[in-house]
Order: sequence, then C-alpha cells, then structure tokens
Amino acid sequence: MAHGGLQVLGLVLSLAGWGALVAAAVLPQWQMSSFAGDTIITAVVTYQGLWMSCASQSTGQLQCKSYDSILALPGYIQVTRALMVVAGVLGPLAMGVAVMGMKCTRCGGDDPRRKAGMAAAGGGLFLLSGSSSAPPSSWAGGGLPW
Repeated sequence: MAHGGLQVLGLVLSLAGWGALVAAAVLPQWQMSSFAGDTIITAVVTYQGLWMSCASQSTGQLQCKSYDSILALPGYIQVTRALMVVAGVLGPLAMGVAVMGMKCTRCGGDDPRRKAGMAAAGGGLFLLSGSSSAPPSSWAGGGLPW
C-alpha cells in the first residue's frame, strides 16, 4: 500500500482531473468554426458543444442557445453526452471510496487489508471514469462530423 502522502497527492490530482472533466463537458467549445466575410465587421465564430451552440460576432456579442430536443441530436452527440455524464458521476463515487481506503482516515475500520481493498476499488472506479471520458475526447479531437 502506498505512503499516506502519495495517497493524498493522488486524491488531489484526481479531484483536479474531475474538475477538468466537468468543465470540458459543460463548455461549448467542442467544435469551433469561423466565417469572415469581405470585411472584418462580418466575422462570426460558432461554437458547438454537448449542451448548447453559441455564436460570437466580431462586435463582441455572444449568443448561446440550448439544444431543443435530446432526441433530435445526432447519435454520436447523444453517446458523447452519456459517456461524459457517466464519467462525471463516477468521479465523486470513486473519490468517496478512495478516501475510505486511505491510511489517514478511520472510515471503514483499521484493517489494512480492508483499507487496501477499498483503495484499489477507488482506483478501479477512477480508471472506469477515465475510460468513459476518453472516447468522447478522442472523437472531438479526431474530427467526427460535428
């Protein structure tokens, strides 16, 4: 079993990773495209995310609109949303289990074997959370037809 300081460092890094996952899921910058007309005055940048689409004009105005219907979205966006929600839900669950398995806590008893098992279960949940957030991130960077 790892040293207590390493366990705390791992928990802090996992909390930061979960925060980044939630930020990535919420922000609309999954796909960006721009259009510039004959003059710079007509420049428009559009953002499409999992939950909304936004348009930013060169005048500084930003207009966002949530998607009207979940079922009207293409299948890959629905799958991406589902995987990101699963990853977001598994993160706090994994943190709770991992905290109970840490050496510096008294939750779950003082038995070292039980603590090691809980820490391993928390690590497995972290791996499952990361595995469910990796495909959507790869799809967005790989150029799916957003």
